[in-house]
Amino acid sequence: MQTTLTKEKDNIVILNMTIPANEADSAYNLAANRISQYVNINGFRKGKAPKSVVERHVGVDRIQQEALDMLLPRYISQAISENKLDTVTQPALTSYNYEPGQDLQVTIQVETRPEFTIGTYKGMELKAEIAPEDKGALDHAINNFLTQNSSLELVLDRPSKDTDIVVFDFDGTCNGEKIQGGSAKGYALDLAHSNFIPGFAEQLVGHNLKEEFTIDVKFPEEYHDKKLQGQDAKFDIKLNEIKQRVLPELNDELVKKATRFSTVDELKSDIQSFIDTQRENAKRLSAENAAFKSIVDSTSIDIPQTMIDREVRAIANDYQQRIANQGGNWAQFVEAQGGETKFAQTLSEDAKIRIKNSLIVDKISKEENLTVGQEDLTSRLTQLSMAYGTTPEQLVKQFGQNPTFVNSLSQQVINDKVRDFLIDNNKFEYVEVEPAKEEKETKAKKKSSKKAEKEEEKTEA
Repeated sequence: MQTTLTKEKDNIVILNMTIPANEADSAYNLAANRISQYVNINGFRKGKAPKSVVERHVGVDRIQQEALDMLLPRYISQAISENKLDTVTQPALTSYNYEPGQDLQVTIQVETRPEFTIGTYKGMELKAEIAPEDKGALDHAINNFLTQNSSLELVLDRPSKDTDIVVFDFDGTCNGEKIQGGSAKGYALDLAHSNFIPGFAEQLVGHNLKEEFTIDVKFPEEYHDKKLQGQDAKFDIKLNEIKQRVLPELNDELVKKATRFSTVDELKSDIQSFIDTQRENAKRLSAENAAFKSIVDSTSIDIPQTMIDREVRAIANDYQQRIANQGGNWAQFVEAQGGETKFAQTLSEDAKIRIKNSLIVDKISKEENLTVGQEDLTSRLTQLSMAYGTTPEQLVKQFGQNPTFVNSLSQQVINDKVRDFLIDNNKFEYVEVEPAKEEKETKAKKKSSKKAEKEEEKTEA
Protein backbone atom coordinates (compact mmCIF):
# COMPACT_ATOMS: atom_id res chain seq x y z
CA MET A 1 0.00 0.00 0.00
CA GLN A 2 1.17 3.51 -0.85
CA THR A 3 0.02 6.51 1.18
CA THR A 4 0.44 10.23 0.68
CA LEU A 5 -0.49 12.62 3.47
CA THR A 6 -1.77 16.19 3.11
CA LYS A 7 -2.29 18.46 6.12
CA GLU A 8 -5.04 21.03 5.78
CA LYS A 9 -6.32 23.76 8.09
CA ASP A 10 -8.10 23.01 11.38
CA ASN A 11 -5.94 19.91 11.91
CA ILE A 12 -7.60 18.05 9.05
CA VAL A 13 -5.39 15.41 7.43
CA ILE A 14 -6.12 13.86 4.03
CA LEU A 15 -4.82 10.34 3.38
CA ASN A 16 -4.62 9.26 -0.27
CA MET A 17 -4.09 5.52 -0.26
CA THR A 18 -3.33 3.14 -3.13
CA ILE A 19 -4.26 -0.48 -2.47
CA PRO A 20 -2.80 -3.10 -4.89
CA ALA A 21 -5.18 -4.39 -7.56
CA ASN A 22 -4.85 -8.04 -6.55
CA GLU A 23 -5.96 -7.28 -2.98
CA ALA A 24 -8.79 -5.04 -4.18
CA ASP A 25 -10.03 -7.69 -6.62
CA SER A 26 -9.78 -10.41 -3.98
CA ALA A 27 -11.84 -8.33 -1.54
CA TYR A 28 -14.42 -7.61 -4.25
CA ASN A 29 -14.83 -11.30 -5.11
CA LEU A 30 -15.11 -12.22 -1.42
CA ALA A 31 -17.74 -9.50 -0.92
CA ALA A 32 -19.78 -10.76 -3.87
CA ASN A 33 -19.67 -14.29 -2.46
CA ARG A 34 -20.71 -13.11 1.02
CA ILE A 35 -23.65 -11.16 -0.38
CA SER A 36 -24.81 -14.18 -2.38
CA GLN A 37 -25.01 -16.09 0.91
CA TYR A 38 -27.94 -14.06 2.25
CA VAL A 39 -29.81 -12.59 -0.74
CA ASN A 40 -32.53 -14.45 -2.63
CA ILE A 41 -31.80 -14.74 -6.37
CA ASN A 42 -34.35 -16.60 -8.47
CA GLY A 43 -32.98 -19.81 -9.96
CA PHE A 44 -30.05 -20.09 -7.56
CA ARG A 45 -29.51 -21.46 -4.10
CA LYS A 46 -27.99 -19.04 -1.61
CA GLY A 47 -24.24 -18.80 -2.16
CA LYS A 48 -24.33 -20.46 -5.57
CA ALA A 49 -25.06 -17.51 -7.88
CA PRO A 50 -22.16 -16.41 -10.14
CA LYS A 51 -20.57 -13.04 -9.50
CA SER A 52 -22.05 -11.52 -12.66
CA VAL A 53 -25.56 -12.51 -11.54
CA VAL A 54 -24.97 -11.06 -8.06
CA GLU A 55 -23.74 -7.82 -9.68
CA ARG A 56 -26.93 -7.54 -11.74
CA HIS A 57 -29.10 -8.35 -8.74
CA VAL A 58 -27.65 -6.04 -6.06
CA GLY A 59 -25.47 -3.67 -8.11
CA VAL A 60 -21.71 -3.17 -8.28
CA ASP A 61 -21.83 -0.29 -5.78
CA ARG A 62 -23.30 -2.56 -3.11
CA ILE A 63 -20.51 -5.10 -3.60
CA GLN A 64 -17.84 -2.40 -3.58
CA GLN A 65 -19.16 -1.02 -0.28
CA GLU A 66 -19.01 -4.49 1.25
CA ALA A 67 -15.45 -4.92 0.00
CA LEU A 68 -14.40 -1.51 1.33
CA ASP A 69 -15.85 -2.36 4.73
CA MET A 70 -13.56 -5.40 4.80
CA LEU A 71 -10.45 -3.71 3.41
CA LEU A 72 -10.30 -0.24 4.85
CA PRO A 73 -10.15 -0.73 8.65
CA ARG A 74 -6.81 -2.55 8.40
CA TYR A 75 -5.29 -0.20 5.85
CA ILE A 76 -6.49 2.97 7.59
CA SER A 77 -5.13 1.73 10.92
CA GLN A 78 -1.80 0.98 9.22
CA ALA A 79 -1.65 4.42 7.59
CA ILE A 80 -2.45 6.21 10.84
CA SER A 81 0.18 4.18 12.71
CA GLU A 82 2.89 4.66 10.09
CA ASN A 83 2.30 8.42 9.95
CA LYS A 84 1.96 8.67 13.76
CA LEU A 85 -1.33 10.52 13.55
CA ASP A 86 -3.03 11.36 16.86
CA THR A 87 -6.63 11.30 15.69
CA VAL A 88 -9.66 12.68 17.53
CA THR A 89 -12.39 11.61 15.08
CA GLN A 90 -13.26 8.43 13.25
CA PRO A 91 -11.69 8.33 9.77
CA ALA A 92 -14.17 9.30 7.05
CA LEU A 93 -14.13 7.91 3.51
CA THR A 94 -14.50 10.91 1.18
CA SER A 95 -13.89 9.31 -2.25
CA TYR A 96 -12.66 6.16 -3.99
CA ASN A 97 -12.00 4.75 -7.45
CA TYR A 98 -12.68 1.02 -7.54
CA GLU A 99 -12.12 -0.50 -10.99
CA PRO A 100 -11.58 -4.23 -11.76
CA GLY A 101 -7.95 -5.12 -12.35
CA GLN A 102 -6.70 -1.69 -11.21
CA ASP A 103 -5.21 -0.38 -8.00
CA LEU A 104 -7.88 0.88 -5.62
CA GLN A 105 -7.58 4.63 -4.99
CA VAL A 106 -9.05 5.77 -1.65
CA THR A 107 -9.20 9.18 0.03
CA ILE A 108 -9.67 9.32 3.80
CA GLN A 109 -10.15 12.38 6.01
CA VAL A 110 -9.28 12.45 9.71
CA GLU A 111 -8.97 15.17 12.34
CA THR A 112 -5.92 15.16 14.58
CA ARG A 113 -5.21 16.66 17.96
CA PRO A 114 -3.72 20.16 17.88
CA GLU A 115 0.05 20.20 18.23
CA PHE A 116 1.31 22.35 21.09
CA THR A 117 4.10 22.69 23.62
CA ILE A 118 2.91 22.23 27.16
CA GLY A 119 4.01 24.67 29.84
CA THR A 120 5.81 23.68 33.04
CA TYR A 121 3.85 21.01 34.85
CA LYS A 122 6.27 19.59 37.43
CA GLY A 123 8.73 20.98 39.93
CA MET A 124 6.47 23.97 40.55
CA GLU A 125 5.96 25.75 43.87
CA LEU A 126 2.33 26.84 44.07
CA LYS A 127 -0.08 28.39 46.52
CA ALA A 128 -3.41 26.62 47.01
CA GLU A 129 -6.22 28.57 48.61
CA ILE A 130 -8.47 26.85 51.14
CA ALA A 131 -11.23 28.06 53.40
CA PRO A 132 -10.32 28.60 57.05
CA GLU A 133 -10.86 25.56 59.23
CA ASP A 134 -14.27 25.55 60.88
CA LYS A 135 -13.45 25.13 64.56
CA GLY A 136 -17.09 24.55 65.34
CA ALA A 137 -17.69 21.90 62.69
CA LEU A 138 -18.04 19.07 65.22
CA ASP A 139 -20.51 21.05 67.33
CA HIS A 140 -22.51 21.94 64.22
CA ALA A 141 -22.65 18.30 63.17
CA ILE A 142 -23.78 17.19 66.62
CA ASN A 143 -26.46 19.89 66.61
CA ASN A 144 -27.65 18.65 63.20
CA PHE A 145 -27.79 15.12 64.60
CA LEU A 146 -29.91 16.29 67.51
CA THR A 147 -32.12 18.31 65.16
CA GLN A 148 -32.73 15.25 63.00
CA ASN A 149 -33.85 13.36 66.09
CA SER A 150 -35.85 16.20 67.58
CA SER A 151 -39.60 16.38 68.16
CA LEU A 152 -42.12 19.12 67.48
CA GLU A 153 -44.36 20.53 70.20
CA LEU A 154 -47.34 22.83 69.75
CA VAL A 155 -46.92 26.35 71.12
CA LEU A 156 -50.02 27.93 72.67
CA ASP A 157 -48.74 30.68 74.95
CA ARG A 158 -46.43 32.91 72.91
CA PRO A 159 -45.97 34.58 69.50
CA SER A 160 -44.00 32.83 66.75
CA LYS A 161 -40.19 32.93 66.76
CA ASP A 162 -37.76 32.74 63.85
CA THR A 163 -36.83 29.19 64.91
CA ASP A 164 -40.40 27.87 64.83
CA ILE A 165 -42.31 25.84 62.29
CA VAL A 166 -45.62 27.52 61.45
CA VAL A 167 -48.68 26.17 59.69
CA PHE A 168 -50.66 28.87 57.89
CA ASP A 169 -53.02 29.78 55.07
CA PHE A 170 -51.93 32.39 52.53
CA ASP A 171 -53.48 34.19 49.59
CA GLY A 172 -51.36 36.46 47.40
CA THR A 173 -52.23 39.33 45.08
CA CYS A 174 -50.10 41.50 42.80
CA ASN A 175 -51.42 44.72 41.26
CA GLY A 176 -54.86 43.79 42.54
CA GLU A 177 -54.89 40.39 40.81
CA LYS A 178 -54.57 36.95 42.37
CA ILE A 179 -51.14 35.35 41.91
CA GLN A 180 -51.33 32.06 40.05
CA GLY A 181 -50.09 29.38 42.46
CA GLY A 182 -49.81 32.03 45.16
CA SER A 183 -52.27 30.61 47.65
CA ALA A 184 -52.50 27.56 49.88
CA LYS A 185 -54.10 26.28 53.06
CA GLY A 186 -52.37 24.46 55.91
CA TYR A 187 -48.90 25.13 54.53
CA ALA A 188 -46.03 24.24 56.91
CA LEU A 189 -42.91 26.41 56.83
CA ASP A 190 -39.69 26.18 58.84
CA LEU A 191 -38.99 29.85 59.50
CA ALA A 192 -35.29 29.20 60.08
CA HIS A 193 -34.89 27.53 56.68
CA SER A 194 -37.35 29.24 54.38
CA ASN A 195 -37.12 29.03 50.61
CA PHE A 196 -39.81 31.67 50.07
CA ILE A 197 -38.93 35.02 48.53
CA PRO A 198 -36.95 37.41 50.76
CA GLY A 199 -38.98 39.08 53.48
CA PHE A 200 -41.82 36.54 53.49
CA ALA A 201 -40.80 34.26 56.38
CA GLU A 202 -39.43 37.16 58.41
CA GLN A 203 -42.89 38.75 58.54
CA LEU A 204 -44.42 35.59 60.00
CA VAL A 205 -42.40 36.12 63.18
CA GLY A 206 -44.02 37.74 66.22
CA HIS A 207 -47.63 36.75 65.49
CA ASN A 208 -50.04 34.85 67.68
CA LEU A 209 -52.00 31.68 67.09
CA LYS A 210 -55.11 32.19 64.90
CA GLU A 211 -54.03 35.74 64.09
CA GLU A 212 -54.92 37.07 60.65
CA PHE A 213 -52.72 39.73 59.05
CA THR A 214 -51.30 41.00 55.76
CA ILE A 215 -47.64 41.16 54.72
CA ASP A 216 -46.00 43.17 51.94
CA VAL A 217 -43.21 41.67 49.85
CA LYS A 218 -41.30 42.38 46.65
CA PHE A 219 -40.52 39.67 44.12
CA PRO A 220 -36.84 39.35 43.11
CA GLU A 221 -35.76 40.83 39.77
CA GLU A 222 -34.62 37.35 38.65
CA TYR A 223 -37.88 35.60 39.65
CA HIS A 224 -38.87 32.75 37.29
CA ASP A 225 -42.26 34.29 36.44
CA LYS A 226 -41.50 37.37 34.34
CA LYS A 227 -44.85 38.99 35.19
CA LEU A 228 -43.85 39.06 38.85
CA GLN A 229 -40.20 40.12 38.50
CA GLY A 230 -39.54 43.13 40.74
CA GLN A 231 -43.25 43.53 41.52
CA ASP A 232 -44.78 44.45 44.90
CA ALA A 233 -47.26 41.96 46.29
CA LYS A 234 -49.53 41.40 49.32
CA PHE A 235 -50.24 38.14 51.09
CA ASP A 236 -53.16 37.64 53.46
CA ILE A 237 -52.05 35.28 56.22
CA LYS A 238 -53.91 33.20 58.81
CA LEU A 239 -51.64 31.57 61.40
CA ASN A 240 -53.08 28.14 62.26
CA GLU A 241 -50.32 26.48 64.29
CA ILE A 242 -47.00 27.31 65.92
CA LYS A 243 -44.57 24.47 66.63
CA GLN A 244 -41.21 24.52 68.34
CA ARG A 245 -38.45 22.01 67.86
CA VAL A 246 -37.35 20.22 71.05
CA LEU A 247 -33.87 18.72 70.94
CA PRO A 248 -33.22 15.42 72.77
CA GLU A 249 -30.44 14.95 75.29
CA LEU A 250 -27.19 13.73 73.77
CA ASN A 251 -26.42 10.44 75.48
CA ASP A 252 -25.41 6.86 74.72
CA GLU A 253 -29.02 5.70 74.63
CA LEU A 254 -29.90 8.15 71.85
CA VAL A 255 -26.76 7.23 69.91
CA LYS A 256 -27.57 3.51 70.12
CA LYS A 257 -31.12 4.14 68.97
CA ALA A 258 -30.31 6.44 66.05
CA THR A 259 -26.92 5.22 64.76
CA ARG A 260 -24.69 2.17 64.39
CA PHE A 261 -22.54 3.38 67.28
CA SER A 262 -22.82 2.56 70.97
CA THR A 263 -21.51 5.68 72.65
CA VAL A 264 -21.39 9.44 72.21
CA ASP A 265 -17.59 9.28 72.00
CA GLU A 266 -17.76 6.79 69.13
CA LEU A 267 -20.19 9.02 67.26
CA LYS A 268 -18.04 12.11 67.79
CA SER A 269 -14.92 10.23 66.68
CA ASP A 270 -16.61 9.14 63.46
CA ILE A 271 -17.88 12.66 62.73
CA GLN A 272 -14.45 14.16 63.37
CA SER A 273 -12.87 11.60 61.06
CA PHE A 274 -15.33 12.57 58.34
CA ILE A 275 -14.60 16.28 58.89
CA ASP A 276 -10.85 15.65 58.69
CA THR A 277 -11.27 13.64 55.48
CA GLN A 278 -13.38 16.38 53.92
CA ARG A 279 -10.72 18.92 54.86
CA GLU A 280 -7.98 16.85 53.23
CA ASN A 281 -10.12 16.32 50.12
CA ALA A 282 -10.69 20.08 49.88
CA LYS A 283 -6.94 20.72 50.17
CA ARG A 284 -6.18 18.17 47.47
CA LEU A 285 -8.83 19.60 45.13
CA SER A 286 -7.45 23.11 45.65
CA ALA A 287 -3.93 21.86 44.91
CA GLU A 288 -5.10 20.14 41.73
CA ASN A 289 -6.91 23.30 40.61
CA ALA A 290 -3.84 25.44 41.35
CA ALA A 291 -1.61 23.12 39.34
CA PHE A 292 -4.00 22.97 36.40
CA LYS A 293 -4.47 26.74 36.39
CA SER A 294 -0.73 27.27 36.27
CA ILE A 295 -0.35 24.77 33.42
CA VAL A 296 -3.29 26.18 31.46
CA ASP A 297 -2.05 29.76 31.87
CA SER A 298 1.40 28.82 30.56
CA THR A 299 0.15 26.70 27.64
CA SER A 300 -1.12 28.11 24.37
CA ILE A 301 -3.30 25.84 22.23
CA ASP A 302 -4.96 26.79 18.95
CA ILE A 303 -8.18 24.77 19.19
CA PRO A 304 -9.93 24.11 15.84
CA GLN A 305 -13.51 25.32 15.62
CA THR A 306 -14.64 21.82 14.66
CA MET A 307 -13.48 20.51 18.06
CA ILE A 308 -15.24 23.35 19.85
CA ASP A 309 -18.47 22.74 17.93
CA ARG A 310 -18.45 19.02 18.79
CA GLU A 311 -17.80 19.73 22.46
CA VAL A 312 -20.57 22.35 22.53
CA ARG A 313 -23.01 19.78 21.14
CA ALA A 314 -21.88 17.24 23.74
CA ILE A 315 -22.33 19.71 26.62
CA ALA A 316 -25.72 20.86 25.31
CA ASN A 317 -26.85 17.24 24.95
CA ASP A 318 -25.84 16.57 28.58
CA TYR A 319 -27.86 19.58 29.72
CA GLN A 320 -30.88 18.53 27.65
CA GLN A 321 -30.76 15.00 29.04
CA ARG A 322 -30.64 16.25 32.63
CA ILE A 323 -33.43 18.77 32.06
CA ALA A 324 -35.58 16.06 30.47
CA ASN A 325 -34.89 13.63 33.33
CA GLN A 326 -35.96 16.30 35.82
CA GLY A 327 -39.15 17.02 33.87
CA GLY A 328 -37.96 20.54 33.04
CA ASN A 329 -38.53 22.73 30.00
CA TRP A 330 -35.51 23.27 27.75
CA ALA A 331 -36.67 26.64 26.40
CA GLN A 332 -37.23 27.96 29.92
CA PHE A 333 -33.80 26.68 30.99
CA VAL A 334 -32.08 28.46 28.10
CA GLU A 335 -33.99 31.64 28.89
CA ALA A 336 -32.88 31.41 32.52
CA GLN A 337 -29.26 31.31 31.32
CA GLY A 338 -29.69 34.69 29.64
CA GLY A 339 -31.18 33.63 26.32
CA GLU A 340 -29.86 31.68 23.33
CA THR A 341 -27.03 34.05 22.41
CA LYS A 342 -25.58 34.32 25.90
CA PHE A 343 -26.05 30.61 26.56
CA ALA A 344 -24.28 29.76 23.29
CA GLN A 345 -21.34 31.95 24.36
CA THR A 346 -21.23 30.22 27.75
CA LEU A 347 -21.26 26.78 26.10
CA SER A 348 -18.46 27.82 23.75
CA GLU A 349 -16.25 29.03 26.61
CA ASP A 350 -16.98 25.90 28.67
CA ALA A 351 -16.14 23.76 25.62
CA LYS A 352 -12.78 25.50 25.15
CA ILE A 353 -11.87 24.93 28.80
CA ARG A 354 -12.86 21.27 28.69
CA ILE A 355 -10.94 20.67 25.46
CA LYS A 356 -7.82 22.43 26.72
CA ASN A 357 -7.88 20.50 29.99
CA SER A 358 -8.39 17.24 28.12
CA LEU A 359 -5.50 17.95 25.75
CA ILE A 360 -3.22 18.84 28.65
CA VAL A 361 -4.12 15.64 30.53
CA ASP A 362 -3.44 13.62 27.38
CA LYS A 363 -0.12 15.39 26.84
CA ILE A 364 1.10 14.81 30.41
CA SER A 365 0.03 11.15 30.33
CA LYS A 366 2.07 10.58 27.17
CA GLU A 367 5.08 12.59 28.35
CA GLU A 368 5.19 10.61 31.61
CA ASN A 369 4.12 7.28 30.11
CA LEU A 370 1.05 7.01 32.34
CA THR A 371 -0.86 4.01 31.02
CA VAL A 372 -3.98 2.05 31.88
CA GLY A 373 -3.51 -1.56 32.98
CA GLN A 374 -5.99 -4.30 33.75
CA GLU A 375 -5.56 -3.73 37.49
CA ASP A 376 -6.47 -0.07 36.99
CA LEU A 377 -9.68 -0.97 35.16
CA THR A 378 -10.59 -3.60 37.74
CA SER A 379 -10.10 -1.11 40.57
CA ARG A 380 -12.22 1.49 38.77
CA LEU A 381 -14.95 -1.05 38.09
CA THR A 382 -14.99 -1.97 41.78
CA GLN A 383 -15.43 1.70 42.75
CA LEU A 384 -18.25 2.15 40.24
CA SER A 385 -20.01 -1.03 41.31
CA MET A 386 -20.00 0.12 44.94
CA ALA A 387 -21.45 3.49 43.89
CA TYR A 388 -24.22 1.83 41.88
CA GLY A 389 -24.91 -0.92 44.38
CA THR A 390 -23.97 -3.74 42.04
CA THR A 391 -20.94 -5.95 41.27
CA PRO A 392 -18.03 -5.45 38.84
CA GLU A 393 -19.15 -8.57 36.97
CA GLN A 394 -22.63 -7.15 36.43
CA LEU A 395 -21.19 -3.88 35.13
CA VAL A 396 -18.98 -5.74 32.69
CA LYS A 397 -21.93 -7.85 31.56
CA GLN A 398 -24.06 -4.75 31.01
CA PHE A 399 -21.53 -2.35 29.52
CA GLY A 400 -18.43 -4.40 28.70
CA GLN A 401 -19.18 -4.52 24.97
CA ASN A 402 -19.86 -0.79 24.79
CA PRO A 403 -16.73 0.97 23.42
CA THR A 404 -17.89 4.30 24.85
CA PHE A 405 -18.07 2.84 28.36
CA VAL A 406 -14.64 1.22 28.10
CA ASN A 407 -13.07 4.42 26.72
CA SER A 408 -14.72 6.48 29.44
CA LEU A 409 -13.42 4.11 32.10
CA SER A 410 -9.90 4.31 30.71
CA GLN A 411 -10.07 8.10 30.54
CA GLN A 412 -11.16 8.28 34.17
CA VAL A 413 -8.15 6.20 35.17
CA ILE A 414 -5.80 8.44 33.16
CA ASN A 415 -7.36 11.57 34.69
CA ASP A 416 -6.75 10.18 38.18
CA LYS A 417 -3.17 9.23 37.36
CA VAL A 418 -2.40 12.70 36.00
CA ARG A 419 -3.90 14.34 39.08
CA ASP A 420 -1.84 12.05 41.32
CA PHE A 421 1.25 12.91 39.30
CA LEU A 422 0.67 16.65 39.68
CA ILE A 423 0.20 16.32 43.45
CA ASP A 424 3.32 14.15 43.84
CA ASN A 425 5.60 16.24 41.61
CA ASN A 426 4.81 19.77 42.76
CA LYS A 427 5.03 21.60 46.09
CA PHE A 428 1.98 23.34 47.53
CA GLU A 429 1.62 25.99 50.21
CA TYR A 430 -1.92 26.03 51.58
CA VAL A 431 -3.21 29.52 52.24
CA GLU A 432 -6.40 30.07 54.21
CA VAL A 433 -8.63 32.60 52.49
CA GLU A 434 -12.10 33.73 53.50
CA PRO A 435 -14.58 33.15 50.66
CA ALA A 436 -15.55 36.38 48.93
CA LYS A 437 -18.93 37.82 49.84
CA GLU A 438 -20.16 37.19 46.30
CA GLU A 439 -19.09 33.54 46.52
CA LYS A 440 -20.92 33.07 49.80
CA GLU A 441 -24.06 34.63 48.33
CA THR A 442 -23.78 32.46 45.23
CA LYS A 443 -23.47 29.28 47.31
CA ALA A 444 -26.44 30.35 49.43
CA LYS A 445 -28.50 31.02 46.31
CA LYS A 446 -27.56 27.65 44.82
CA LYS A 447 -28.50 25.87 48.03
CA SER A 448 -31.78 27.73 48.18
CA SER A 449 -32.43 27.08 44.49
CA LYS A 450 -31.89 23.33 44.85
CA LYS A 451 -34.29 23.25 47.75
CA ALA A 452 -36.84 25.34 45.91
CA GLU A 453 -36.81 23.04 42.89
CA LYS A 454 -38.33 20.32 45.03
CA GLU A 455 -41.30 22.47 46.03
CA GLU A 456 -44.47 23.22 44.12
CA GLU A 457 -44.51 26.49 42.23
CA LYS A 458 -46.85 27.97 44.78
CA THR A 459 -44.28 27.54 47.53
CA GLU A 460 -41.87 29.72 45.58
CA ALA A 461 -44.30 32.61 46.00
